[in-house]
Amino acid sequence: MKILITLFAALILSSCSTQNQTNYSKITYEAGACFGFCPMFKLTISPDRTAIIDAERFTFTDGSSKDDFSKPREGIFKATIDKESFAKLNSFLDSLNLKSLKNYYGDKNITDLPTSHLIVTFKDGSSKHIEDYGKSGTEKLREFYEFIENLRKTQKWTKVN
Repeated sequence: MKILITLFAALILSSCSTQNQTNYSKITYEAGACFGFCPMFKLTISPDRTAIIDAERFTFTDGSSKDDFSKPREGIFKATIDKESFAKLNSFLDSLNLKSLKNYYGDKNITDLPTSHLIVTFKDGSSKHIEDYGKSGTEKLREFYEFIENLRKTQKWTKVN
């Protein structure tokens, strides 16, 4: 019986320790400006699920007039990404096969689209930077952008500055 309890406890502890496992030492996503009210922010996520958003405009507020551009920047916010979202984030990144993707996507003949930057630093110290004008890369990349941008709405953010 003691062996069974010990095995059960070890299984529980090992499952808890693997929930935060990630192949990435830092994930940075930056959403740039457009000729409109696109959210403008830089999001950095650490392996301990800590996330920082440097929110410039329309990250947590909506714009509706040109006067909104003269408002002060929104500020810096912090959150701990919930375990389920963090696991999904890592799963998304794993499925993208990042190192095989191009470094640039987009059509520079269109002049009013936002640019996103995804910079992923791997645990081995290497990194991948994808610049995507118009957020029009692969279908999986577009799904990833949608997921990561929704973190600003689905997580509990606290203003720190």
